[in-house]
Parts: sequence; C-alpha cells; structure tokens
Amino acid sequence: MLKIRVDEKEIEAQEGTTLLQVCLDHGIYIPNLCFLAHMEQPPASCRFCFVEIEGLQKAVPSCTIEVREGMVVRTDSPAVRSLQKSAFRLFMSVHHVDCSHCPGNRRCELQRIAKFLRIGLKPGKLDKCLKEPPIIQEHPVLDYYPNRCVLCGKCLHICLSRQGKPLLDFAKRGFNTVISFYGTASSDSACETCLACVQVCPVSALTLRTQEH
Repeated sequence: MLKIRVDEKEIEAQEGTTLLQVCLDHGIYIPNLCFLAHMEQPPASCRFCFVEIEGLQKAVPSCTIEVREGMVVRTDSPAVRSLQKSAFRLFMSVHHVDCSHCPGNRRCELQRIAKFLRIGLKPGKLDKCLKEPPIIQEHPVLDYYPNRCVLCGKCLHICLSRQGKPLLDFAKRGFNTVISFYGTASSDSACETCLACVQVCPVSALTLRTQEH
C-alpha cells in the first residue's frame, strides 16, 4: 500500500489505482462524468476531475493519474474550482434543462455537480445551443435524447463489455456528435433484457421507450 496526502488528509492507496478512484473510495468527491472503475484507458473527456499535484505546473485530470508514494494533492484549490465551473457552464450551454420532466431528476450527475460547485444549471452568459431533433428513436426499444447527452462514453464502454460487440458508437463530429446505434434490428431483445447503457447513463439520455419522459 502507498501513502498519499489529499487536501491535508493522509490516506492509503493500492499501487496502480487511479487518483480519482482512490479519492472516491475514501469519500473525497471529485466531480466526474466519464469515469468508470477499472476502465483501462479513461477518456478524460468531461474535464471535470481536475486536481493539483505538488510538483506539476498545471492541474491534471485525476482519472488518468496513477497514485505514487508521497503524492500531495489538492482537489479544492481556486484554480481547480475555476476549471470545473468553466467546464460545467460549457456542458450546460448544450444541455436541455427540463429536470421536472426528466426520469433522471434528483439522481442526475449534473445536478450533483451543480450542487457541489454551488453553481446554477443555467449556462450564464453563454448562448444556449441545442441539437435537432430533440429525440432520436432509431433503436427498437430505446429512446435517445441528444440534448441531455454529455458524450461521456459510458454507454459505449458498458455495452461492449456486456455484449462483446459494439452496438453503440459516436457518430458525426464536433457539436453534432451523437450516440449512434448499430445492428438494432437484431439487438432489440438483447438490449431490452440488458439495459446496462440506460443504467450507466449519468443524465438519462438513454431511456427505455415504455418509460415516461
């Protein structure tokens, strides 16, 4: 076991574990959207889990850093909070805020992050940009809401690990990037009994079609 110091607290960590996982395991919350435990190559796409590490000149995503003996970490510095709040505002500028009609209300990771950062769910001075159509129903049993989706990639990862083949993938580029479905004609029964992608989604962008929206 290794010993590291996080926010003036000394904790023990298993060698080879990511810093984000260690912090979460010890009750130190670091905002995150795209992280899954034991993922071999975390995408670090959400840009929320920044921390400062003594000896490094700039903040780094904690999901990509393995712990090392004597590491000294700050998760709550002004610079870290500024980066997280900027990332949050960018996310919310392309997110349709309709919590009362969303099945993820009160268990949404964006709501949790907003509360933690003490920031509103509105994007502030940034213009709101939403995609069309607001709902995609190309899958036999699932509905996809692109303006809820945070493109974290969790659904892609969990689908591949459960099904053994990619039934989901990213399509298009830039602002127009969405989740796309493959082999839907033959996958409806497998998807309906699995629903791992629905369960892992942090913002209810994927829902079972029979579910109320």
